[in-house]
Amino acid sequence: MRAAVLHAFGGPEQLSIEEAPDPVAGPRDVLVQVHATSVNPIDFKVRKGYQRGAVWRRPPMILGMDVSGVVVATGARVTRFRVGDEVISSPSHMRPGTNAELVAIDEKECARKPTSISHLEAATLPLVGLTAWGCLVDGAKMKAGESLLIQAGSGGVGTFAIQLAATGGVHVATTCSGRNAEFVTSLGAETVIDYTKDKFEEVLPPQDAILECMGGDIAKRSMDVLKPGGRFASINVGLDARAQRMNPYLAFGVTIVATAGFVIGTFIKSGTKVYPVVRKADGPGRLTRISEMVDAGQIRAVIDRTFPLSEIADAHRYCETGRVRGKVAIEVRQ
Repeated sequence: MRAAVLHAFGGPEQLSIEEAPDPVAGPRDVLVQVHATSVNPIDFKVRKGYQRGAVWRRPPMILGMDVSGVVVATGARVTRFRVGDEVISSPSHMRPGTNAELVAIDEKECARKPTSISHLEAATLPLVGLTAWGCLVDGAKMKAGESLLIQAGSGGVGTFAIQLAATGGVHVATTCSGRNAEFVTSLGAETVIDYTKDKFEEVLPPQDAILECMGGDIAKRSMDVLKPGGRFASINVGLDARAQRMNPYLAFGVTIVATAGFVIGTFIKSGTKVYPVVRKADGPGRLTRISEMVDAGQIRAVIDRTFPLSEIADAHRYCETGRVRGKVAIEVRQ
């Protein structure tokens, strides 16, 4: 099969399009012919080597944690899918990834693809959808009528989270640049703060919950707009920033200790419940529900740009600019 292979930790130039061995489906796996995948921040963080303490894989390796495609073979114990089924997944990062023409995935990490959208659109949804679900449904347990601040609302997780929260009757405020204000409003945000002009903590009333993905100073300032006993869901615990300053394995250990201290200390100090969120690759439950919401018109995919697999290095470069509105899709099969 053709695949984007990472030969060494480093820049996008370390990605090479070449022939790689076809994966073999295990007893509980489906073998998926990849039609489309996408690039997420986790991809270039792993590529740079920042995640070595958490992701115990070494080059040569295939990246990619989103897929939409067609089942072409099934393992002996697979019960939920048959050859020909269209599926989506955000599979485990501990196995070869989705930046390839074929990928083997445990069936419990797959859901049926939404029928109302293309493979390109569908491939942009699993990882950000499961992450937003973990933050807002599993973590913060948002309810209709509550208030929520979503940081960086025009990004991948942000665009999905705004729609998910708004669909549930949550009053959404978000930060973004002025050029994206009308866009995030169209997704369901009621209040938009242009971070280039205003400080969100100076213009927002206290919020019931916050979804924070920036880390650092933004995370600290976000605490200033939480109601007493509020909920704080975070997908950035500072691992990558620490890995740039120290050994990545030491950075992982320091991050675990620092995060535990932050969770406990914040609760003791103010009653705030902090939820460091890790995406759960749950196909039958969360991902199936997301697929149903897409077909019901409650969630839509947001694609900024599309690149062919042969230009995935350029896709990484574009994503690293931090200017992506929604997601970057990768077309593998036309």
